[in-house]
Amino acid sequence: MSNITETLTALLDTDGAMAAAVVDSGSGMLLGSAGSGIDLDAAAAGNTEVVRAKLKTMKALGLSDSIDDILITLSSQYHIIRPLTSNPEVFIYFVLDKAKSNLALARINAKTADTSLSL
Repeated sequence: MSNITETLTALLDTDGAMAAAVVDSGSGMLLGSAGSGIDLDAAAAGNTEVVRAKLKTMKALGLSDSIDDILITLSSQYHIIRPLTSNPEVFIYFVLDKAKSNLALARINAKTADTSLSL
């Protein structure tokens, strides 16, 4: 099992990784962050709203399922939001340079981080 710092360091070893964070979706606050190129405090708060909106929509649709990850594709970046399997109130936020990254590998690394993170 890894702590937050070890998990974020491992994520940043991914090709094209720019920044990563662990976020409490109850408050929108960062539990830990690493990397650069993006305001992670603002991203944590904003992506908390993304997660809440998706959960609200799933409830309205009567879906009794869980979110594996949410992918936001920008023209130059990938943003991956992955709620922790062990604690869905907490999510990993992972930002990658689209030109330098492999999306499939990044999603695998986010899943590995999810399963290895101990809070």
